[in-house]
Amino acid sequence: MSTILIVEDEARIVSFLVKGLTAEGFATRTAGRGLDGIELALQGGIDLILLDVGLPDLDGFEVLESIRGQGVATPIIMLTAKTSTRDRVAGLEGGADDYVPKPFSFQELLARIRLRLRDATPAAAEAHILERKGVALDLLTRRVRVDGDWVDLSTREFALAELLMRHPGQVLSREQLLSNVWGLDFDPGSNVVDVYIKYLRAKLGADRIETIRGTGYRLL
Repeated sequence: MSTILIVEDEARIVSFLVKGLTAEGFATRTAGRGLDGIELALQGGIDLILLDVGLPDLDGFEVLESIRGQGVATPIIMLTAKTSTRDRVAGLEGGADDYVPKPFSFQELLARIRLRLRDATPAAAEAHILERKGVALDLLTRRVRVDGDWVDLSTREFALAELLMRHPGQVLSREQLLSNVWGLDFDPGSNVVDVYIKYLRAKLGADRIETIRGTGYRLL
């Protein structure tokens, strides 16, 4: 039986979720404050977290940052009345696995829960680690190890490193890197890719990324 932690301060929503999830065979734990949610998440024994953004003490993004920052890889689905693209991106870039706007259909939420739980099986969890010659990227916690030491990467640096790690030994053009990491049409006058490659070399090791003159870059 999977256990789901509900971090939500609206009693009506908590009751609705507990009743529905219990009927579907899940165990539930609840927290009405962000700090309590963090404490329960760190205790372990939780298979998935439903995290509201609008909490009375910390907001959901702060709770998310704290949980992920302490190495907890439990799947997190954020629930929020905020539907702007900026908020959705903030949640996903912060390490959330999914983002469901209120009001929501319970059946849709249930489908998303089952999908995330299936993704979090041990076999799937291994797929969340990208490794290459001493560099390991954890796609769930967004943490990076280089030769055994933790290294901090910005959101863009991590995305660029992930793209290179997914195509080891393959030459990726500046156009490909710009389109996939920044989501922009190629601008011949932009040097943002070169700048971020320089940042990555400084953090991952200059000898790990090769420049292919006139073409692009590849991870050795």
